[in-house]
Amino acid sequence: MADEKAPLEPPPSYDDAAQPTQNASGPPGPPRPRLPLPLELPALNMIRGKRVILASASPRRRQLLAQIGLTDLEIIPSTVPEDKSKSLAPFEYVLETAQQKALNVYEAQIDSPKGEPALVLAADTVVSTSMGQILEKPRNEKEHMAMLKLLRDGNGGWHKVYTAVVAVVPLESAMDPGYATETHVEETDVKFDSSVTDELLLSYVRTREGADKAGGYGIQGVGSILVEKIDGTFDNVVGLPMRATLQVIEKVLVSPDVPEMVDRVL
Repeated sequence: MADEKAPLEPPPSYDDAAQPTQNASGPPGPPRPRLPLPLELPALNMIRGKRVILASASPRRRQLLAQIGLTDLEIIPSTVPEDKSKSLAPFEYVLETAQQKALNVYEAQIDSPKGEPALVLAADTVVSTSMGQILEKPRNEKEHMAMLKLLRDGNGGWHKVYTAVVAVVPLESAMDPGYATETHVEETDVKFDSSVTDELLLSYVRTREGADKAGGYGIQGVGSILVEKIDGTFDNVVGLPMRATLQVIEKVLVSPDVPEMVDRVL
């Protein structure tokens, strides 16, 4: 007979959840908003309290993963150079780069004193012009300005953002290669406002907000003033499509092709 689980306490009422939390100590100040309860899903529950590694130093990806309850992450960026050929199609380029990141970190952590990771997540994002030219992070102010002009002036301001998500988990058996992977590539079309002036572009470049971002702008920040519209998922442009990421996690942990993973959930 299966072990009986203690019933979970009911969540707060909607009236309670709508009330902001008060500061625990110190002088009275503005109340803090109440955070939502974590998602209760089998795939997420089975990795809570285990080693979950984000193979990326991106604070934006870490913040997005926290939204679905993955807050206790180890941040271990890949050490492999991102030097895939730009002759690849953007779809292939981001996928191969993200796969390389995930496997590099997973293989480095297999024999860690902390134990084998339960899940390694990696992602890569690039911006592509309408002609398929891959744009990553600008290396200096001149290149940054030229990049934004290219996005504004090409194809009526339309360009594409691709993010590849890769999840790696260990297999309990010795079956080669010893791990299972799931991947996804998300594509979003973004249109810059063609009336944006060079003066505004230069002013934005000098904020340095886009200096560490593919394509040279951050849609979630000041860079939103450059964008007229998008067709696709917003968080993909930020750097991690959350709906697809959750699906990748669920598939790799509960895959019908990997019996060991099914046994863990059941």
